[in-house]
Amino acid sequence: MSPTPDHAAEWPSKKSQGEIEAAVCDAISRFQQEYMGRGPRHVHTHLVDNMLFVRLQGVLTSAEQRLMELRDDDNGRGAEIVRQFRSHLVTTGRPVLERLVRDVTGTPTVNLHHDISAETGEEVIVFTLASPPPCRDRRKKG
Repeated sequence: MSPTPDHAAEWPSKKSQGEIEAAVCDAISRFQQEYMGRGPRHVHTHLVDNMLFVRLQGVLTSAEQRLMELRDDDNGRGAEIVRQFRSHLVTTGRPVLERLVRDVTGTPTVNLHHDISAETGEEVIVFTLASPPPCRDRRKKG
């Protein structure tokens, strides 16, 4: 039976946890592409209570990779420049990131933490949400 306007209230409107995580991955990938100039090679999101963990791999641009390669020749300054640059971009893009997360989860962000590894180029963003987002109950396999 397909939903009709009379029965629309009977159909779940909440997203599952997996749907929320996938939608956050898509939104963050688009943000990285549009705001940073390059999308991640891999992005994974995990929702745990009111914490949203986003792990991005393969995010460095060619210029950032070259700076990272110079770290042995410049006493690590290239890696520090990349970290500062990325942190600044995330800070200035924070309102956009928070809106993306709110649009997907339906819950406002209370805090955002960001870091990037100088060795691997792996980037991590952690969102603390005001409350756990409403999720559809997982269906029991049986």
